[in-house]
Amino acid sequence: MSATGETTAGTRPGQGLTWSLRGRGPEDVPVLGDPGPPGGHPAGPATGRGVRVCVVDSGVERDHPLIGDLAASWVVVKDAESGEITVEPTTTGDTCGHGTACAGIIRRTAPECEIHSVRVLGERFSGTGDILMAGLRWAVEQRFDVVNLSLSTTRTRFAQELHSLADSAYFARTVIVASAHNTPVESFPWRFASVISVGSHQEDDPALHLYNPQPPVEFFGPGQNVTVPWLGGRTIRTTGNSFATPYVAGLCARLLSAHPRMTAFQLKNALYLSAANVRHEPGPSDPGPTHPRPSTAAGDTRDDSED
Repeated sequence: MSATGETTAGTRPGQGLTWSLRGRGPEDVPVLGDPGPPGGHPAGPATGRGVRVCVVDSGVERDHPLIGDLAASWVVVKDAESGEITVEPTTTGDTCGHGTACAGIIRRTAPECEIHSVRVLGERFSGTGDILMAGLRWAVEQRFDVVNLSLSTTRTRFAQELHSLADSAYFARTVIVASAHNTPVESFPWRFASVISVGSHQEDDPALHLYNPQPPVEFFGPGQNVTVPWLGGRTIRTTGNSFATPYVAGLCARLLSAHPRMTAFQLKNALYLSAANVRHEPGPSDPGPTHPRPSTAAGDTRDDSED
């Protein structure tokens, strides 16, 4: 590397990487952008139509009445002898209900989005870091618009690879919406700034999200005593950050359906602007600042779900 920080001839660290615009100007790098929704709320109809959402989880029960048709279902398989990991089409559905619950919340929030499923968990929420990595990597490579990951790993040996994968998704305009762990432990990938990280609030309003002024968790969604679809065409009530995350993923799908050219950082900004607790200072013609809604939470509830 030269003293000015420029890459010298013959050292090209990667295809598609642009380190400077030497010899080129603004007219050589045109971008057809989207100004984004004013105030963070999508303009016009926003139902998720045309947006591809991938649920990386325990699978999704096929033909559940609260979910409907899936675009496709896949499973990550590890060969017991060779250790080779592949992603294959499957019709096996859900192994424990967790993915079905997440898909149902996405469907309820963005009813016309296209839902895909990648199964990385087995029965009793069991799974391994390498299977999770393979499923998430495959989803990023397929360039889904939104990936819902209501899972995390506490294994630090996966942190660097997950960080790199999250960054790759961010730059490829695949938005990973990741659940924070339900307990105050270090886990990944929700800790990374290149994903949209979500925890749960205790408000009664099922259509309310909040911005967290004290990250690393960026947003809070409804995740307390939520009614969700479950195995056997049933519904249950459950609690956890896992179920706040697909609500925010559904919001992203709605925003993208109305503003398909929005980037990941624009989506974060839209979620920030539309959060119920974000106050906007008055302009010259505004009567005054808006105030956050009063809390409707009845009190603390025990979080008994698993991530």
